[in-house]
Amino acid sequence: MQPPRRVMIIYNPAAGPREMTREIQAVARRWEGRGWSVIIRITERPGMATELAHEAALEGFDWVVAAGGDGTVNEVANGLVGLPSALGVLPVGTGNVWARQLGLPTYPLVHPLRVQVAAQLLEAARIHLIDVGRANGRYFLLWAGIGLDAQVAQQMEPRDRGTKRLGALAYLIAAALIARDFPAMRATVFIDGRRRIRGRTLVVLVANAQLYGGLVRIAPQALLDDGYLNICVFRGMGLPWALRHFINVFGGRHLQDPAVKFFTGRQVLVETRPVVPVQVDGEPIGHTPMVFEVVPRSLRILVPPTAPASLFRDST
Repeated sequence: MQPPRRVMIIYNPAAGPREMTREIQAVARRWEGRGWSVIIRITERPGMATELAHEAALEGFDWVVAAGGDGTVNEVANGLVGLPSALGVLPVGTGNVWARQLGLPTYPLVHPLRVQVAAQLLEAARIHLIDVGRANGRYFLLWAGIGLDAQVAQQMEPRDRGTKRLGALAYLIAAALIARDFPAMRATVFIDGRRRIRGRTLVVLVANAQLYGGLVRIAPQALLDDGYLNICVFRGMGLPWALRHFINVFGGRHLQDPAVKFFTGRQVLVETRPVVPVQVDGEPIGHTPMVFEVVPRSLRILVPPTAPASLFRDST
């Protein structure tokens, strides 16, 4: 029998294609039926989830559960790094990449009760310490993007509910349109103090996890607890190169393409001409130049039994 838990659910009502208040309340009642103390807090502005999560950790909550998309998960994680509370997720957003990475159900047509199923899986979760990335003072769980994909994120966010219902399709359309006119970005990438790449580049991805966009394993070797970041550099410029990389990524062949360079490291400096946007976990955070670094084993997360063992070096 599990001991009673103190749980704060931080719900972003603007996340996802539709409002999910009743589903979140049903989860709270389910957990209260187990004898747990559950509080739902609703966000009203960007950054509020970070503040609420930090307060919850200082007040001794065992779990802090992000009910939203990857932006909400990112904000909650930023409030918990280095603190004892564990991060959980109820997938009610559009992309839900972090939830998919952990094997939680995310597709509403296939799993209409996905939030309730996710809650049940969290009840059987173990707690594990993982790495996070850090850029410009902002932590990230999944990836940081420099160049084309950050330009897309900058143009797309914030999105209205109609656009969110299109899911990944809206991003693909925007990426194709932006790639056509994207400037010839000349990037210089330093990894752990050594210059590794210099030249025309479409995208630099600094990944902490394996999935990208919820659809492809951009960094299949990535582990969440190995103390390293995984760096993918996509060379080239313009729409033809973007289409080439798109096809290879979706076919799982991008790491065999000589125009894609893959590295691991603990610190990454990216400089570009001209200056280009940077995003983390889908949220724009600034522009180049920028330093990215790993913060090893600094965040406790809830790992449901559905999470692939291949995500971890240490499975205990």
